[in-house]
Amino acid sequence: MHAGTMPSLNRSIVQPLLLTLTVGFLSAILCQWLGAPLPWMIGPLFSTAAARMAGAGLRSPVQVREAGQWAIGTALGLYFTTPVLKVLVSYSGFILAGVLFALLLGVAGGWMLHKLSGVDKTTAFFAMAIGGASEMATQGERHGAKVDRVAAAHSLRIMMVVGIIPFLFKFSGVQGQDVFVPGTRIVHYGGLAVLILLTSACAVLLKRTRAPNAWVIGPLLVAAALTAFGLNLSALPEWMVHLGQLFIGVSLGTRFSPEFLHTAPRYLASVAICALLAMAVAASFAFGLSMLSGMHPATAILATSPGGIAEMSLTAKTLQLGVPIVTAFHVTRLAALVMTIGPMYRLAARIRGAR
Repeated sequence: MHAGTMPSLNRSIVQPLLLTLTVGFLSAILCQWLGAPLPWMIGPLFSTAAARMAGAGLRSPVQVREAGQWAIGTALGLYFTTPVLKVLVSYSGFILAGVLFALLLGVAGGWMLHKLSGVDKTTAFFAMAIGGASEMATQGERHGAKVDRVAAAHSLRIMMVVGIIPFLFKFSGVQGQDVFVPGTRIVHYGGLAVLILLTSACAVLLKRTRAPNAWVIGPLLVAAALTAFGLNLSALPEWMVHLGQLFIGVSLGTRFSPEFLHTAPRYLASVAICALLAMAVAASFAFGLSMLSGMHPATAILATSPGGIAEMSLTAKTLQLGVPIVTAFHVTRLAALVMTIGPMYRLAARIRGAR
């Protein structure tokens, strides 16, 4: 009986996945033909989200998301040459300011979400913290937050950031002249095999230690270290980068479900308002940061926006807008948030208790 159930079990996993990838691929081709920004991520994201909410049986296992994160993390790491690292050191004060701003923005967003939606303060706090959905849902669960509401808020925020900022940049004609280029642009398949092995090993190691975004951070760190020491094993083929974007897009899109639209409409509307305000406030902060630091205003907006590492760094890569700077801002912010979110929540709880 066990042997007889295996083919049907495999079909129950493989068929929805193939359908998901087909929908994502076709929508990516369509978006590329239409000239949309980030077509290989935005097309799959919105098409699979719409199909899922309409009741389609799409599925994207966690391994698909991790494969996409690996491709993007490795591609980003290849930008971190020795001259780039020297530039980033000179920006360290501004990166710290951006991290502190992101933490405060999340706290303010949580307060506003609580006031607008009436959701409990714990759920609101973790729902608006500017981090990954899985990490914030896990942290929130430990402190009694409603996990489904936290995950829904982060999914909606990321979708809005990805759907708004790249399109605004694209149709306002924003295009940089990035002086930062990868350590190598030539693909050597022998070196690529070694690069895949080393970056994947680091990702697996970090995942075992339960580090956040292990399949982005691990490959990024290894590729950056190799590049910084002048060990340019290989560039990443463009088709791998496109495939990585597609995998991330369908992974984000399949988080949405038919029940999503029926999940407390007032709560989702409040999350949308808070996300829009957070983007506006972050853009204002970015313009000030740009004037003080001398970085391109669009680079500063991507670096301080309430989006994810992969999405904002990919936008920077596409528009030639300071990829290493944007990546450094978001990686540092994520690390700081994961380390401080628990103590920040307990401090906020003590302050509420004292009042």
